[in-house]
Amino acid sequence: MWDKLTSFVKEVRTEFTKVSWPTREDLISSTSVVLAFSAVFAVFIGMFDLIISFIWGILLGQ
Repeated sequence: MWDKLTSFVKEVRTEFTKVSWPTREDLISSTSVVLAFSAVFAVFIGMFDLIISFIWGILLGQ
């Protein structure tokens, strides 16, 4: 059991050396894109919810 665990950890370390890690600038850029898209999508969903709520209120006569 211990040998399997040791072997696994060694293999994981070897694979981590093969990973192409992003630069700080790439990471900041990608994070900015995700945050901007999330904000735009949240506004879109909020507006859609308001419109549907308004229409639903008219249909139910409230």
